[in-house]
Amino acid sequence: MSQNSLTIIVPILQDKVKDLLDYLKHVKTNLGKGIPPEFEKLGTIHYARWVVIDNGRSYINDPKKRNPKLIFVVDYDGKQEDLLNGITTDSADILDKVYGFCEKYQSNEKHTPESRKKYLEGNIVKDTAVYIGAPGRTVKQVKEERDLRNAIRTYLDSQTWDLPAKAIHQKIKDEVLPQFESLKGTKVTMPRINIVGLVFIVAILLAVALLGIKLFGLVFLGVYLCVLLLPIAIWLLILHYFYERKDENFTVKRSGLDDHFLTDLETYEDFKNQNQFSQLVDMKEGKVRLITIKAMFLLSKTLISMIFVKGKLMGIPTIHFAKWVMFEDNTRVLFFSNFDGSWQQYLGDFIDNSGWGLTGIFSNTKVFPKTNFLVTGGAYDEEHFLAWSRNSEVSTNVWYAAYPELSIKNVNNNTKIRVQLMKSLSERQAAKFLKLI
Repeated sequence: MSQNSLTIIVPILQDKVKDLLDYLKHVKTNLGKGIPPEFEKLGTIHYARWVVIDNGRSYINDPKKRNPKLIFVVDYDGKQEDLLNGITTDSADILDKVYGFCEKYQSNEKHTPESRKKYLEGNIVKDTAVYIGAPGRTVKQVKEERDLRNAIRTYLDSQTWDLPAKAIHQKIKDEVLPQFESLKGTKVTMPRINIVGLVFIVAILLAVALLGIKLFGLVFLGVYLCVLLLPIAIWLLILHYFYERKDENFTVKRSGLDDHFLTDLETYEDFKNQNQFSQLVDMKEGKVRLITIKAMFLLSKTLISMIFVKGKLMGIPTIHFAKWVMFEDNTRVLFFSNFDGSWQQYLGDFIDNSGWGLTGIFSNTKVFPKTNFLVTGGAYDEEHFLAWSRNSEVSTNVWYAAYPELSIKNVNNNTKIRVQLMKSLSERQAAKFLKLI
């Protein structure tokens, strides 16, 4: 089953903002006590969050008056239709309370699943790019494979073993696997890099090059490379000399940020193995910036779908779900992430492994650290970039995680355990299998 993501943005009634914030705080408090929202019963939602934006503070001190908005973000299994049918029926109470504070959702009306669904559908904003760290793994599968791994670990710890690895592997199949009948009927494989797609793209490029050389000689190769690379080089030169050199840059260090705002952000972090990040930035004006960021998103989506399918995004092994959303006629950008470890470690990994990607995207937004030729400076200016990230972060009012104790490494590792358990292994393969547990 495929995983998907949904973003809904709704204006809040001007005189109901405080009431909404108070209610979301109540939901957040319940989550802290182990009382989940109603939608957990669906069993298909990996992560969900409610975020209130445009209520007071602006990361760039934007003087423009904006109406407060409520953002609902859901990462889920299956089809959008099924998700909406489920939450508008089984989560009716919390939906009516939350959206009763929002425009065009009359709290005194008797709502039906159909009216709730129509309201939510009318406020959906299309995601720009989405990354999934464990593609193909449903919430049910993640939890079942977690339980399988824990049962195997308990079984192995229950006695002293003096058997070959292959014999232990068979013992586990005989003694533990029967407790998980639901896992036997479905064949599971680990996601693979789309070699066919990559080969197809490379083959087309090579075929054009070889055909051109055959028809026109080696001169064609130089022309061909120029056609491929020269427009990019020219674009980077225009971007740098006519835009980047004139940009207003972010020069504040972390010590210069608002302490009360930082405290508000940090109080919702590091309670679990996982953390969340919500960010809102404004686009720089002009079509050049818009074309550039859309090209970067297109590149990101291509790499995500073909290469980054094994739990690592640009070598970063800590991200469960992440996505970018452009809204308000492409003038603003939202970024949401669900990740393992601390905020500092998470962004540090991004800088070390994908600083150029972050710079290529976010240098097109206002008041970013100084960037040159789209990919240098920016995120590699770690001191200012980390301060910029905090400064443009927005408080997440409610955050739900279906399996907060698991890292993305755990999720992928547990699937490997399941896959290997179903096979007949050699002694060497069985020894590797036991190391997974």
